[in-house]
Amino acid sequence: MILDYFKPKQDLPVTAAEQGLVYAPPDPGKIELREVEKAFARLFSSQDGQKVLAHLQVITFQRALGASAADEQLRYMEGQRAMVATILRLIDRGRHAG
Repeated sequence: MILDYFKPKQDLPVTAAEQGLVYAPPDPGKIELREVEKAFARLFSSQDGQKVLAHLQVITFQRALGASAADEQLRYMEGQRAMVATILRLIDRGRHAG
């Protein structure tokens, strides 16, 4: 019957993560931090990676807000800077990983 099509099926995924609608981070035990660091180093060692990294540094570290900037704007910008700084640390660790 046509109405059966609209009834939820028991064998279908029920959560948003099971349906692939949200990002589900991998199990931390499955991915070693050393491997992530090496991946960052490889990713940003290419010419395109260097361009992207330079752009991220320009739009975060070489930008300032005026004295009248709202607290929310300052916090948002600091979050961006922290993320780029984290990327730079991961790249550096990945390059020096043994």
